Amino acid sequence: MAETFMLEHLEKVAIILHAPSHPGNVGATARAMKVMGLTDLRIVNPRFTDILSLPQAIAFASGASDILANAQIFPTVKDALADTQWSVAMAMIARQWSGPQYSPREAAHQVHARLRDGRAQKVAFLFGPERTGLSNTAVLQCRAMCQIPSNPAYGSLNLAQSVQIISYELRMTALQAVEVKPNLNSQEPQASYTAIEGMLEHLQQALIDIEFLDPKVPKRLMERLASLFARTELSTKEVDILRGIARQIQIKAKPKHKTAEC
Repeated sequence: MAETFMLEHLEKVAIILHAPSHPGNVGATARAMKVMGLTDLRIVNPRFTDILSLPQAIAFASGASDILANAQIFPTVKDALADTQWSVAMAMIARQWSGPQYSPREAAHQVHARLRDGRAQKVAFLFGPERTGLSNTAVLQCRAMCQIPSNPAYGSLNLAQSVQIISYELRMTALQAVEVKPNLNSQEPQASYTAIEGMLEHLQQALIDIEFLDPKVPKRLMERLASLFARTELSTKEVDILRGIARQIQIKAKPKHKTAEC
């Protein structure tokens, strides 16, 4: 029963390909997913709008055409992540990220722990374009980052190969039912991606209203706050509290603005 329960977690993991340009990579990704038991493939802004039905994609899927047939296409990363509570950016370079960073195995353990404890109902791994990888903006939309250990002298991995590594680690963790130390917030579900993004936008506007944040010279303030909240793994209640604080900030800021206009 425990093994079956953990394997069911694989259905709650989405693989998101951001701006893929090669149909063969999309098909090979579908094959990598299916052989490990993953089913949820999402494509963001692909080079070809019909990339899922192109002959090369179907050929490289090699029997995983059902994954392609059920895949979803989204206009933005934000839309693709909307129903997730936890997401992992696959990036070779940390850049300016200061949130949690994991190896593929560690990330797989974290995924199953969240699904097991009920803190998340849907998680995702976000992969970037073949030539450039994920942008800073895309990385900051996720709650954690994962790097695949590779040869420093030649760290270039094919997109589908990267998906295969993650899919393998997810399946092995499910089969082994690895125990992960519960998070202190395990009794409360994690806030969804949409809820956290809404809170950050609300907080940003509140900080602008009290002139703490100059939108013309933001100095990476919101990026740093996004990383901070990624480390804290906010629950739904905590997001509500922060939005309440932002609301009160805006209320208190209004008299100041009215006085300035007089």
